[in-house]
Amino acid sequence: MKDRYIYPAILKFGDDNILVEFPDLEGCITFGESEEEALFNAKEVLEGYLYVLERDVLEIPPASKLKDIGLRGGDAMIMVDVWMPLVRDQEANRSVKKTLTIPKWLNDIAEQNKINFFRLLQVSLKEQLGLNK
Repeated sequence: MKDRYIYPAILKFGDDNILVEFPDLEGCITFGESEEEALFNAKEVLEGYLYVLERDVLEIPPASKLKDIGLRGGDAMIMVDVWMPLVRDQEANRSVKKTLTIPKWLNDIAEQNKINFFRLLQVSLKEQLGLNK
């Protein structure tokens, strides 16, 4: 697992958007309505794609050399750089939604007492798991 990946991306300019493809990563595709949006989305899709490959312990193909990539007329190429420690940290700390059911009477009393369910669940889980160190 590497910390930094740099992959070439091909930008294909259409009438109303810019398609971004990573020739080394099958299915790693995005688009944007402007150059700025296309570049932002390219970085975001590459981060997610590589994170999933790492998480699932799948092979991450090497990046092609620039000289080996052929461009069609009107296309452009950019290099997209991702720093995986940041991506891994963001994924580890992202919030996930959990749905739970409690009796209405308990909910009513908790709301009357202004109980923060989100905080209470986090504190209780950490305590139960011995993570309050």
